[in-house]
Amino acid sequence: MPRRRPGRPRRDDQRPTRDLVLAAATALFAERGFDAVGLRDVAAAAGVDVATVAHHTGTKAQLYDACFARVFAAEREVLEAAGERARAALATGPADALRALHDLVDVFVDFLEDRPETTALWLRRWLEPHRHADLDQRYAAPLYALVEELLAAAAAGGALVEPAPHVTVRSLVWAVHGHVVALAAQQGSGARERREFRGFVHRFLDGLYPPATP
Repeated sequence: MPRRRPGRPRRDDQRPTRDLVLAAATALFAERGFDAVGLRDVAAAAGVDVATVAHHTGTKAQLYDACFARVFAAEREVLEAAGERARAALATGPADALRALHDLVDVFVDFLEDRPETTALWLRRWLEPHRHADLDQRYAAPLYALVEELLAAAAAGGALVEPAPHVTVRSLVWAVHGHVVALAAQQGSGARERREFRGFVHRFLDGLYPPATP
């Protein structure tokens, strides 16, 4: 069997090499944290050599940043689309606004359930809150702000009462991350846990934003 040339991806995965490297690095950083992962580990997991990893992503710190940028881009895409749908519903009344918020939270839950490495990557980072704190500003704060601004707009339009959108958003984010961790610890599909958690977040929103009394 001919040897694979150094730096070339495995033949059974035709994704661009940079994507292979970032996917492998994301999984490793999520599992072990920043300090316990080296470029050689990433190269071995991606099926390339160390020079190829460095060529595509630079230093380990730059690679770590690129992993967060990658998951941020994917999350931003789905949340911006859901946010636009929710914003369009604000003008049609409180009931439609609340349904749109349900849908927005469901989109977020679905995203993290399907990509548990995103939760693991962030939790590893948050274990050392004073290190890499700039990642929060670049790759978490913009998504928080997106939803906070939506809640503020809904409150300004009279669709709901929300005095502290930043607290609500952060509480929901942490609840969803906790749910994803619980799913990962379970054996099997966790279908019941998924259903029950969606019921919980819907009740949470209904309790926060009850219909206005005539």
